[in-house]
Formats: sequence, structure tokens, C-alpha cells
Amino acid sequence: MSWRKFNGEIIHLPILDEVEYAIERESSLGFKLKVCVGTDSQVKGETIDFATVIVFLREHHGGFMYIHQERSMKKMGIRERMLTEVQKSIDIAYALCPLLELHDVDMEVHADINTNPHFKSNIALHEAMGYILSMGFVFRAKPEAFASSNCANKIVQ
Repeated sequence: MSWRKFNGEIIHLPILDEVEYAIERESSLGFKLKVCVGTDSQVKGETIDFATVIVFLREHHGGFMYIHQERSMKKMGIRERMLTEVQKSIDIAYALCPLLELHDVDMEVHADINTNPHFKSNIALHEAMGYILSMGFVFRAKPEAFASSNCANKIVQ
């Protein structure tokens, strides 16, 4: 699984090693951190582009992120695509858990699902929320889900 920074720089370390290095670096500089994980997707003809991000927030000092992209040729309805986004985010969040717990870093999982029932993505809201919460993660949906709705969204556009 390949990861990169927002500036395009490829991450050569395994992502868990890179995340640990980032936590240690930022903590040594005195920053209180929070991590938000989110995924967004975009249908482009016969393919679906997915982008998963790990966003680091430095309390009152901005943030940075790591990005993973992948493409699928599988045809999916809106519910399946939304739940696939959630699954990708949960997979990363679950892998990060021991490391974040060790360093006392809070984490949220962001779903690019609208809380307004007038939007198509709302069809998967209750399933996504139940899944994320049942895994023990803090859940955020639109408009509070900036990791998926803003950060990952910029990558797949």
C-alpha cells in the first residue's frame, strides 16, 4: 500500500512507521495532536477513484496529511460505495489504534455521508455510523467530516 504527502512526496517507510515518526517529531516540538481518518471516492466513467487520508491536527497550529489512492473497476451503487469508503477508513484507523493509544493521541473516523436526508449519500448514514461506533471510534459525518469531505475530496476531484 503506497502513501504520499500532500506535496506529492512518496512515503518510503511503512505507514505505521511514518505515523510513529510524525507523532514523535510533533510531540517533541510541543504540539498536542489529533488524528482524523477519512475516505472519499469519485466515479469516473467505468472506474471509481478512492482516496484515504490520515490527517494530523496540531492544536492551534494547522496540520498535515498522508494520502493513499486506489482505483476500482467494480460497479457499485451509492450505498455500497459509501460503505466501502467507511471500510477503507476503518481499516486504517484500526491499524493505527495501538500506536495512537501508546502516544495518547485522539482519533476520529470521518464519513463522507450527509446527515441531510435530501442527499443521496444519506442512505448509508445509519449503517456507517453504527459500524464506526461499534468499532469504538469517534464518528463524524458531514458537515463535520472534513477529513473525508474536504481533504480526501480534493484528492479524487
